Amino acid sequence: MKGIITKYINELIIYDYILFGGLLVIFLLFIIIGIILRNRVGLALFFILLAFTQLAVGSTYGYIKMHEYLFKNEISITTQKKLTFTQAIVIYGTIKNISKKDFASCKITANVYKVSENKFKDYVLKLKPINKMSIIENDIPVGQEHEIKLIIEPFTYEHDYNISIGADCK
Repeated sequence: MKGIITKYINELIIYDYILFGGLLVIFLLFIIIGIILRNRVGLALFFILLAFTQLAVGSTYGYIKMHEYLFKNEISITTQKKLTFTQAIVIYGTIKNISKKDFASCKITANVYKVSENKFKDYVLKLKPINKMSIIENDIPVGQEHEIKLIIEPFTYEHDYNISIGADCK
């Protein structure tokens, strides 16, 4: 657990510090307003609850949305093939940097999941993939496109399936 937290802190960028600092200031402001309004219990509790809610939800949602905006990319699958001589799927695709910053690294993840006739069940099946594979692609300048190749193995599923691909860039 200590290693995960250390890695997360080491990967923070200046915009993350600005986001978390701003949320901390707003949190403290709401807490101070709640303390000032302590004679009005309902209003004071509302501001204190609002402070903790914005701290939890704002930091999570803000971090996700900010990184989606700053590290915008387009990723697509060009071809996919289930191999007959081995239990594997080969996926060829492309990733393009459409942000305004160079990417130092991108973690590209392909998920294989079951397909059903029910659209609600399909949504649930996407949450628990059959198989998953990730690769790291380094140094993608602004506007550049890189070809990628992923091999998902072992893959023994015989029925209908779908593949989704996504990238988390920094």
